[in-house]
Amino acid sequence: MTGVWDEVVGQADTVAELATAAEDPSAMTHAWLFTGPPGSGRSVAARAFAAALQCRAGVRGCGECPSCHTAMTGTHTDIREVVPEGLSIGVNEMRALVQLAAHQPAVGRYQIVIITDADRLTEGASNALLKALEEPSDQTVFLLCAPSEHPDDVAATIRSRCRRVALRSPAAEAVATVLTVRDGVDPEMAQWAASVCGGHIGRARHLARDAEARSRRERVLAVPLGLRGLGDAFGTAAELDRAAMAEADDLSGERDAVEREELGIAMGAGGVGKGVAAAARRAKAAEKELEKRQKVRNTRNRRDVLDLALIDLAGFYRDVLVAGAGAQVALTSPDSADDVHRAAREWAPESALRRLEAVLACREALDRNVKPLIALEAMLVALHRG
Repeated sequence: MTGVWDEVVGQADTVAELATAAEDPSAMTHAWLFTGPPGSGRSVAARAFAAALQCRAGVRGCGECPSCHTAMTGTHTDIREVVPEGLSIGVNEMRALVQLAAHQPAVGRYQIVIITDADRLTEGASNALLKALEEPSDQTVFLLCAPSEHPDDVAATIRSRCRRVALRSPAAEAVATVLTVRDGVDPEMAQWAASVCGGHIGRARHLARDAEARSRRERVLAVPLGLRGLGDAFGTAAELDRAAMAEADDLSGERDAVEREELGIAMGAGGVGKGVAAAARRAKAAEKELEKRQKVRNTRNRRDVLDLALIDLAGFYRDVLVAGAGAQVALTSPDSADDVHRAAREWAPESALRRLEAVLACREALDRNVKPLIALEAMLVALHRG
C-alpha cells in the first residue's frame, strides 16, 4: 500500500482491513476502536483511515489529493481530532463535539471524529458519546483510540458498539527504515534508536534527534545499580522529579507564551476609550481560565515525561529477569547489557521481580494522581531494598 498508508508502520494486516473498509461500503461501520501499545501508531492509523474515507481519488487514500493532504495535516473541514490537554475529556467538550458531528459534511463524504485518548473520557463524557453511537448518523464516523494495556478503561457499552482494530508494536527493522528513509537519520543512529525504543516510533525519532533525550535515558538506566543507600533513593527521586518538571516546562513554555500573547490581542490589550474597564475584567477572567488550562496541560506533560522514565526502568528489570533465566530473547535495552548481566548475577530473581513490581506500582500511583515526588520516593526506597 502507498499514499496515506505509508504513515502506518509495520501494520500490514491493519492497513489491509482499513483500506478494504474505505473502498467497500459493506465493510464499513460507524464506530471503530483502535487499540495498541504506546507508539504503535493508533492515532496515525486513525488519521490515515479518516483521510482514505474522505479521499476523492479512484484509490482511497491516494495521499496526493487535497482531501488526503488536509486530513493528514489536521485541517480538513469535516474531520475533528480530540487530543486531551489535561488528564481527562469532560462531558461539555464531548456534548459539543457530538452536536457538531451530527451536521452534514461540508466537503467530504463523512463527518469524522477522532478521539486519540478515549480511555480518558469521564463517565459523563462516555454517556454523551454513547448516545451518539446508539443513534448514529449515516454520514458520521467515530474513530476512538485507546492503549491495549487498559482497553477496559473505555466503557464496555462503548466498546461493544465499536469495531476493534488491534495494532502491535512495529519491529525494530521497520522503525529503523522509517527513521532512515523518511526522516533522514543516520543509519547507525537509526538502528540504535529503533533497538531501544520498545517499538515506539515517536520515541525512536526523539532519541535519534535529541542528544539531551539520550542523556536523560542514560541517567535513568544508571539508577538501578547506583542506589547505595536511602540517601541515594531520596536524592534520585528528587532528581527525577526536577528533571520531569524542567522538561514539562520546556514542552509547555513556548506554547504558553504564544497563547497568552494571542489572548491579549484578542481581548484588546492596551486599548483605550469607552468599555476599557469592562474589557479588562473580561480579559482577567479569560486569563485565569487560560492559566488553569495551561497548568493542567503542564501537569500531564510532567507525568508523561515521568512515565517514559518508568518505562525505561521497567525494561531494565525485565531484562534482568530475562538474563537471569537465560532466555534467548532480545533485551529492551541492549546498550545496557553489561549492567543487566551484572544485576542478574547479583540479585535473586525474586528481588528483580519485586523491583519491577515497584516500578509498575509507581506508574499506577501516578495514574491515580498521587503526588509525583511521593510516588517516586516510595518506588526508589523499594528499589534500594530489593
